[in-house]
Amino acid sequence: MNFESYDPDNGPYYDETFLARGRARPGFDPLVAGIEALEPGVLASRQAAAERALLNMGITFTLTGENGGSERIFPFDIIPRIVSGREWNRLEAGLRQRIEALNLFLCDVYGEQHILRDRIVPEQLVKTCAAFRPQCVGLKPPRGIWCHIVGTDLVRDRTGEFYVLEDNLRCPSGVSYVLENRYILKRTFPRIFESMSIRPVDDYPLRLLDTLRYLAPDHCDDPRVVVLTPGRYNSAYYEHAFLAQQMGVELVEPQDLVVRDGFVQMRTTAGISRVDVVYRRVSDDFLDPLAFRPDSVLGIPGIVQAYLQGRVALANAPGTGVADDKAIYRYAEKIIKYYLEQDAILPNVPTYVCAENEDRAYVLEHLAELVVKATDGAGGYGMLIGPHSTRAEQIEFAGRIQKSPRGYIAQPTLALSRVPTIIDDHFEPRHVDLRPYVLYGREIYVQPGGLTRVALKPGSLVVNSSQGGGSKDTWVLSE
Repeated sequence: MNFESYDPDNGPYYDETFLARGRARPGFDPLVAGIEALEPGVLASRQAAAERALLNMGITFTLTGENGGSERIFPFDIIPRIVSGREWNRLEAGLRQRIEALNLFLCDVYGEQHILRDRIVPEQLVKTCAAFRPQCVGLKPPRGIWCHIVGTDLVRDRTGEFYVLEDNLRCPSGVSYVLENRYILKRTFPRIFESMSIRPVDDYPLRLLDTLRYLAPDHCDDPRVVVLTPGRYNSAYYEHAFLAQQMGVELVEPQDLVVRDGFVQMRTTAGISRVDVVYRRVSDDFLDPLAFRPDSVLGIPGIVQAYLQGRVALANAPGTGVADDKAIYRYAEKIIKYYLEQDAILPNVPTYVCAENEDRAYVLEHLAELVVKATDGAGGYGMLIGPHSTRAEQIEFAGRIQKSPRGYIAQPTLALSRVPTIIDDHFEPRHVDLRPYVLYGREIYVQPGGLTRVALKPGSLVVNSSQGGGSKDTWVLSE
């Protein structure tokens, strides 16, 4: 298997690995040459070995709607995606800037609300956001940090320019795949890996633990941290267990925690023990039936009150979802300018907010050209990809938008960048995005690379695993 038949110029897309047919981008030659030097059949056998390793490690997910739901590995392609050191330095600076500004936005929106009074962001758009929590108004979280763990989705257009597609400030998932993908790739291509100066990612669990411990109440000399999971039926349960194990902390379910005497306590075989920091993978709605949804069976009654009293730290803080709402996203560049007096390093994708009359009229007239997304949608669901849609689907979405304009935004259809991917016995280009992970503790740390998601279906722009997508290891080169 070699790259002789691979055509990077097949379509109006930016190829991240090749400048032209047979000509790798600067610094990428060791990867291309190393793969070309493999004996026939070796690459296919290493791909199969990687898939067996993932299965043996239990890295699976359930794909619903297929024979009642089938468990399978998260599809993984062993050809890594490479980002140059120069490109990464700009991405890292842009992500640091963005997370700092969004945190200031959260402090303000739940505090003095200057940005709303100054009409930089429409107040109505914030107050009608499903993730806005009036219960958090006046809250001052530990160390002034709301968003401790962030996953920001990036894409490249046909020129190679990076754009922020969306922010994930609630319970972003996927970092376990980054760590496991790297573990597999270092053993799949050991010589190639050693020949290239690739920035490490495997210190993430220790950095995450340090971030969480930093949030603990001041009276804690040796804070106890736990990972709160909804349970083993959650689609991201593997990651919850993996991160708890890697950090050396307890993985707990809601029934393991109770609030007594104003503090969060963990039930153990030796009795109860106080908990100081909860890395929650339970959404706001279900976190505490006394504060949010009263019918929640996943919540810990009283945990929000303990948090408001400074007796426990929660990561991420309740209410952070208002900063990653897809309609609020449209104002991210203005938010950066307002709080930091800087231009955004990483631009947004142009976005039309259907709650605004002029934008809505444009969207309804151009549905065949745009990608329409639900503001509370995720996983690739609730979308209309205009160029790939039927007239009937466009009419249906027009009705949805007119019925609930606040619930939708639209963006131009991007020509996402592509990378070589193993398809059967040869390479084909496939579209990708990138989700770097950011930790906000004593400082802002951006994990080098992140999760590359790849649309494995021919011509597909949807990279989500629930829609047939897979992943790749992301190699960030040192300069």
